[in-house]
Amino acid sequence: MQLKERIAAVQAKIAAAALGAGRDPKEITLCAATKVQTDDTIRAAIATGIRVCGENRVQELTAHWEAGAYAGAQVHFIGHLQTNKVKQVVGRVELIQSVDSLHLLQAIDAQAGKLGLVQDILLEVNVAGEASKGGCSIQELPDLSQSALALPHVRLRGLMAIPPVSNAPGENCAYFSAMRNLLIDITKKMSDNQGSVCCLSMGMSADYEDAIAEGATLVRVGSALFGPRPPAGSGCSMAH
Repeated sequence: MQLKERIAAVQAKIAAAALGAGRDPKEITLCAATKVQTDDTIRAAIATGIRVCGENRVQELTAHWEAGAYAGAQVHFIGHLQTNKVKQVVGRVELIQSVDSLHLLQAIDAQAGKLGLVQDILLEVNVAGEASKGGCSIQELPDLSQSALALPHVRLRGLMAIPPVSNAPGENCAYFSAMRNLLIDITKKMSDNQGSVCCLSMGMSADYEDAIAEGATLVRVGSALFGPRPPAGSGCSMAH
């Protein structure tokens, strides 16, 4: 299957999952996870209708940005972000989905302040409590969300999660449902910007249909769009 056909197939499955849950397919944003993809592949995906690209690595984000590969699409940062790389991300992306600590939140706020802008963010929650994954704990989320609301140069837009790898349909539904409830819970406790805290980023190639059924508003899909990733260490072209 070619890229165009894979994109169309994923978009059709998103629409079917939304309708099956009694939702409008327009409520769901498809974020193409472009990790290890080339400039040309990203351009081809955007030409075929992808409107949001998600990058995991600052180095790849910078290279694609400088090559103009994202023209015509938004860019989100969806990987682990170190505080010393914040300067390379703030102001270049519409949304940082992976904010998981007060230290990182404050670094983003400081850099956005220097640039005179407000950076949209999601708080990443380690919903399954996996030691190998980033994200704040469920217990830390209330305080972290209040901290985000208090900072002048970040705008909290919602939550993000990466549940365990799904090996069977329905396996992660409990985690997705828990995330939906967490989003409802933190918005209930807000008095000011409830309206803008509406994004629930969850679901990847193996489980995005389940995520939509449980309330996802944004799904991050890589291999279902681009095919299997090349093995680690094989390198990828970032030629301009």
